[in-house]
Amino acid sequence: MKILIVDDERQITRVLRTSLQSSGYEIAVANNGMEAFALYKSFAPDLVITDLSMPEMDGLELTRAIRAIAETPIIVLSVREQEPIKVAALDEGADDYVTKPFSMQELLARVRANLRKGLRNEPPPEVLTVGELHIDSATRRVSVRGVETHLTPKEFDLLLLLASNPDRVLTHRQLLRSIWGPAGEEQPEYLRVLVAQLRKKLDSTDSSRYIESEPWVGYRLRDETTNS
Repeated sequence: MKILIVDDERQITRVLRTSLQSSGYEIAVANNGMEAFALYKSFAPDLVITDLSMPEMDGLELTRAIRAIAETPIIVLSVREQEPIKVAALDEGADDYVTKPFSMQELLARVRANLRKGLRNEPPPEVLTVGELHIDSATRRVSVRGVETHLTPKEFDLLLLLASNPDRVLTHRQLLRSIWGPAGEEQPEYLRVLVAQLRKKLDSTDSSRYIESEPWVGYRLRDETTNS
């Protein structure tokens, strides 16, 4: 599998190249978004890892350019102070993000998870199993550890959306638009209430066991089979 690394910090690209090559990936490196987009067309990577703040073309512009022509998984790297641009990159189509400084083991796990998603060309199955959650989209039934749990229509829609993208952060904007339509973006409290209700039904003793909050960004459903 081929990975394109995009970062203007040469120390980071060296570390990433060494670690990813030792894990069996073929690597190409670019130092800015413009160079990366030109290389993208000839290298045809299976996944892109890009920094956000770069000269000439930043990570947000690169994400937008790639999304205009392909669905290649994109992981963005950012520092904590870059919350607005990180959210914007996710809204533009980035699949995941890792905050600097990061654990290489975490990054490798996210690479593996996103490469698996990139290989799924078929429509999502009617039945989804994510860890201890069993979701039947045809009958709209959900069970947790074998026990059926009754969800309202919107709770089910939220869970199905998160379960269709396990371990991938979905932004507040993406979730609000998907569940309530464009008008939902103006009512962020709807999402907070819905997430709280769903968490309680999935596990009343541990509210964040399944659904993790990404502060100022959105939510992700933990796939315990890949995080164990």
